[in-house]
Amino acid sequence: MATTQTTTWTDADPHAFVAAVGHPVRRRDAETLLTLLGRITGLAPRMYGASIVGFGEYHYRYASGREGHAPAAGFSPRKAATVVYLNGGVLDDADLARLGPHTTGVGCLYLKDLAKVDLAVLEEILARSFAALTSGTGGAAS
Repeated sequence: MATTQTTTWTDADPHAFVAAVGHPVRRRDAETLLTLLGRITGLAPRMYGASIVGFGEYHYRYASGREGHAPAAGFSPRKAATVVYLNGGVLDDADLARLGPHTTGVGCLYLKDLAKVDLAVLEEILARSFAALTSGTGGAAS
């Protein structure tokens, strides 16, 4: 039996969410990502759940039957680091070596300070991930 995710898009204002981020570096980085992802995607940001700022969406379905919709590009300013979601699975070792200080998880990039990373490399990574999810093979932007 297929299960469907429960996290959904909300009507919350992503700019107000970012303005309310308490940690000054996370807030500054979130403001930078709002601009960067807006430029890459050509889409307005929307809140996905209570703490993820998303741009566009794609449909996923796992072999287990779990399926749902998720942001095609997105981030969340967390306490320890800003999480950038890369659901397109395009993390390349060469790009990561050029990026600067970061850690990775499954489909996630953890950044503690965007001032210490190469934003041009980050933009390449984000653009490639978004394109992979919205090219018709991984999902569709909306």
